[in-house]
Amino acid sequence: MAAESLTELRDWLFLLLLCLTLLAEMLELAAAAVAMEEGEEDFPCPSVCRCDEGFVYCNDRSLSMIPPLPLTATVLYLQSNRLANSGLPASLERSSSIRVVYLYANQLDEFPIHLPPSLRELHLQDNNIRTLPRTVLARLPLLERLHLDDNSISTVSIQERAFSGTRRLRLLFLSRNHLSSIPAGLPASLEELRLDDNRINTIPTHAFRGLASLRRLVLDGNLLANTRIADDTFSRLANLTELSLVRNALQAPPINLPSTHLMRLHLQDNGLIHVPRGTLDGMRRLQRLDLSGNNLTTLPRGLLRDTDGLELLLLRGNPWYCGCNLHWLHAWLYGRGAAVTVRGLTCHGPEAVRGQALRDLSGLMDQCEGPPGGVNSVGGRGGGVTSTTTFPPTQGSLFTLRAIRPGLVKPLPPGGEAGGHASHNALELTVKPLSADSVQVTWLCPRPAPSFRLSWLRLGSSAALGSITETLVPGERQQYLLTQLTPRSHYLICLLPLRSTSSHSGGSQRGQQQEKDTTDQSPVCSQIETGEALRPEGGNGGEDSDTEMAALPLAEIIGGATALVSLILIFGIFCWYGQRTGYVSGETDSYGVRGQRVVGKPYDDYVESGTKKDSSILEIRSPGFAMTPMTTHQPLQPKGGEDVTYVHTIFPSTHGNGTYRSNQSHNGIITQLGHTAGYGTNQGYREQGMIPDIDYSYT
Repeated sequence: MAAESLTELRDWLFLLLLCLTLLAEMLELAAAAVAMEEGEEDFPCPSVCRCDEGFVYCNDRSLSMIPPLPLTATVLYLQSNRLANSGLPASLERSSSIRVVYLYANQLDEFPIHLPPSLRELHLQDNNIRTLPRTVLARLPLLERLHLDDNSISTVSIQERAFSGTRRLRLLFLSRNHLSSIPAGLPASLEELRLDDNRINTIPTHAFRGLASLRRLVLDGNLLANTRIADDTFSRLANLTELSLVRNALQAPPINLPSTHLMRLHLQDNGLIHVPRGTLDGMRRLQRLDLSGNNLTTLPRGLLRDTDGLELLLLRGNPWYCGCNLHWLHAWLYGRGAAVTVRGLTCHGPEAVRGQALRDLSGLMDQCEGPPGGVNSVGGRGGGVTSTTTFPPTQGSLFTLRAIRPGLVKPLPPGGEAGGHASHNALELTVKPLSADSVQVTWLCPRPAPSFRLSWLRLGSSAALGSITETLVPGERQQYLLTQLTPRSHYLICLLPLRSTSSHSGGSQRGQQQEKDTTDQSPVCSQIETGEALRPEGGNGGEDSDTEMAALPLAEIIGGATALVSLILIFGIFCWYGQRTGYVSGETDSYGVRGQRVVGKPYDDYVESGTKKDSSILEIRSPGFAMTPMTTHQPLQPKGGEDVTYVHTIFPSTHGNGTYRSNQSHNGIITQLGHTAGYGTNQGYREQGMIPDIDYSYT
């Protein structure tokens, strides 16, 4: 009874399982029917593509139409085909699983229309897209990365508020297009913007308004100049971490750069001639600064005072003048040590240090009096009293006036001396040479003056030649350093205090009164001679060295000519010897031990190269080897059971001792004991039928 109950229960369970299976099949068929009605039929992987889970690879297939794709596709690789706008099916925009589409390097001339709304990343670079319509971009509300490099997009072809529907866009690439200005209406969510290699020449104040999240801005290869960039253009980008302005037309860095979060600043390949002192103020997070490929000769003292986190400083491609003007930078480099990497700080002048790195000029920099500005000195171990000393300014190029006066005769004024010290009207002037091209000028003036006019003139053989260089020095200063002077030259250095009798007069009256005081007063002048230029150790100075230097070009010409003639003679001797050796060796058998050639026989190159039979392949030496003559028509019968080898000479000799000639009646093979048989012709033997008429030996 129990067995029947178990059997009945098993049958019911089997029937229930069968019903559940049928129900699952019906549900699957119903879902497939619904998908077919909605046009979302699940296709297998196209035969022309390759699928790997959600990745579909249809790139480089020369496709002009996108084939039906599986519903599980998430990333489509469709680049490097021949797809136009008509090649994108309408069913593509009904997909809800596609996240990334690669459509670069195709034949698109418009922004694609049928794109899935679930798209996060779209690559359309290297096409011919001309417009950016707002309606199409509005269908991509989830788009985060848009690559439009290498197209034909202009500023006027971007529709107004084109990016208003892409509120999640974080990265926008518009490099190498036809933009003439910054696109308007960029989304506030933008974090990276690339506009390099366009035609942008003006950036107004409102260009980056609302882009508080922007972190990386690239404007390389445009037409930007300082006069066409608004003062507050970049100050609105408070969260900017990288700014690149490479290959523009800047003469100085833009003012009011963002400083709070900036980490990388690229200014290379412009036309920078000056970097203001406060350009990098507050940039405590700056890690990389690139000033390569400009026209900078010096950097202002205090430029790097806030760049405590600087790790890489690129300065190559600039004509750096390594005088006392860079004393502060030399001290800063040694103070930072290995914490900062500096590349390209190579001196272009003065001539004595050309090609040397600034780090290697410690000896010359020590000659600059006074500690450089910005260098803190800590006194005592227990605690630290920090003081900053200002380094005396050097000869500047921005506030120096140069005038050529060929007709000027500058005599030594009253009170002037031809030494290093002069005084006149309680003004004492002291000059002291520091190096071959620099002179330290100090003065003491009991009466205060608003400013001083310092001038210097290089004296030559005629006082009427040369130019006066003048500069204005603030009244609180008492010393000045002249650099870039000519070594071994006489200079006349003059100092004149500029005073004004009335401090309440207008600007024009003040200038007239100041000019009157200048005319009434006489400058204090002193003459000085600069030292000799640095010479290598062991060199002779004086006129002997000058004579040697003058005679050096002639000596070089004579030495070069002598060396050239010697080389020609050596080469000629070598060629003559090689030709003679080759001629002699051509008349001698190259095989040496294989015998000598027949006298008068020409040298055969084909034999040497192995393309023609060699007549010397058979060597007969004695003792130990002999060839036995045979009678005419004697059959060659081996002895019983023996393996006999018969050797025929290829070319029997036609002359020589111990040989048989072709016109003799001997019937047999030559036998010779004691020396090697010579080689000649086998024509006689062929005529008598003694040997086969072939050119090989038989065994």
